[in-house]
Amino acid sequence: METNHILIVEDDKEIREGVQIYLQSQGYKVFQAADGIEGLEIIEKEEIHLAIVDIMMPRMDGIRMTMKLREKYDFPVIMLSAKSEEVDKITGLNIGADDYVTKPFTPMELMARVNSQLRRYRKFLEKLAPKENVHVIGGLEINEEAVEVTMDGNPVKLTPIEYKILLLLAKNPGRVFSAEEIYERVWQEKAINTDTIMVHVRNIREKIEIDPKNPKYLKVVWGVGYKIEKQP
Repeated sequence: METNHILIVEDDKEIREGVQIYLQSQGYKVFQAADGIEGLEIIEKEEIHLAIVDIMMPRMDGIRMTMKLREKYDFPVIMLSAKSEEVDKITGLNIGADDYVTKPFTPMELMARVNSQLRRYRKFLEKLAPKENVHVIGGLEINEEAVEVTMDGNPVKLTPIEYKILLLLAKNPGRVFSAEEIYERVWQEKAINTDTIMVHVRNIREKIEIDPKNPKYLKVVWGVGYKIEKQP
């Protein structure tokens, strides 16, 4: 299991080191910075999964630091604030902080916030990560594991042969396949009569295209073959 890297940016050395000891006891790798400038330097050099940032610090405060890091990074930021910094706390949330903890706080309270934000961040990254065996081209999505095809979120019913043809083309967007190559790959035998490919392509178009006569996805390259057009 990957170890999460947490950055503590706090000008009070005792608080900084106390939080580090507790986080390390929970299995996290911890980096320390005494102000926003040091914090940004560490972020540039290390992979950080979450930052705990004090609002009031010399040289660069937590508000300005959070604004700068949000220009490039989307990992969670938990702000530390004193009760007298209510306005700054609201400002921090508005400019990109994900949560806040008011001083004084207990280690258990901080850990609960850290764990909650890391769970949300993992789910966010999972959504961004490309799914294996799922091919997405514009509004067309083919899920190999479920053997399902959708267009703009709506299920598309294909015959087994239609599905195999579409999958072959969708796995290679932009590449032109001759009718002979499609036949040999789908039927796994020598192509003798490829007229059936034209019929299947027409049927697939009727099912996935808004205007089959002016297709957006499944196109004919006259005299060469067929392809799935790449989508922006």
